[in-house]
Amino acid sequence: MENQKRTVLDYVWRLILFFWALSIVVPLLWIVLESLKTNKEFFASVWSLPDKLMWKNYANAWKSYHLGSTVLNTLYFVGVSLLLGTFLTTLNAYALTRLQFRGRKLIWSIIMLSLFLPGINALVPQYVLMRELHLTNSLTGLIILDSLGESVFFLMLLGGFMQSLPKELEESAFIDGASLFQVFIRVIVPLSTPGIVTVAIFKFLGLYNAFLGPFIYLSDQSKYTIGVAMYHANQLMQYKADWVTLFAGVTIAMLPTIMLYILFQRQISEGATFGALKG
Repeated sequence: MENQKRTVLDYVWRLILFFWALSIVVPLLWIVLESLKTNKEFFASVWSLPDKLMWKNYANAWKSYHLGSTVLNTLYFVGVSLLLGTFLTTLNAYALTRLQFRGRKLIWSIIMLSLFLPGINALVPQYVLMRELHLTNSLTGLIILDSLGESVFFLMLLGGFMQSLPKELEESAFIDGASLFQVFIRVIVPLSTPGIVTVAIFKFLGLYNAFLGPFIYLSDQSKYTIGVAMYHANQLMQYKADWVTLFAGVTIAMLPTIMLYILFQRQISEGATFGALKG
């Protein structure tokens, strides 16, 4: 009887997860469907299939929303921030989990305290600081801000993995004459590669989908990232009704994250519990 109840409960959970997955997939497919219609077909019925696939909507979106320069801006912002931010996170996680120094516990306590502080509170002082340093309206300034703004989640994730590594590996390297930095680069980083890759994936998703920072700090249209560009494209719909072109632009914007998920879905799915399992 108990096994039967468990089986029924399993089917119930699977049904719930199935409908949850549909609630995510169906809107994405609907956007792609609408991007292949004409505006007349869109306003006639949002659920009907297009009579003819309008691939030119994608060319119109690419040209109308200046997605060529926008994609280059996004690649520069995401690429440099990802490399610099991931390196700094790895370095910080190593220092806070593998090294013993005075004040380490105090630093960890302050970092953990930041979990209880809403990030919105830092917007005003951050903007004032960026303005005084003449880093507003600059992709490089945005990279500096995002790279130096450490995430507690990433530190805990990668730190939990590093804590599971045997201490004897570092001791052996020190005996062989390796410096602290050599131990970090040649011993810790290679062994922590699975954790670093997981952090890098989550960082990429966060950076690519970043909107508030670029929206606040970038005022020049030629420097917009893809999130800000699509926001302004959506605002234009107040004055014109070219929705199918907007849907085409949204589809183009979605492609990198969808491709990343397809390639790294296992790492993304396991990433949330990675540090806890290794720690």
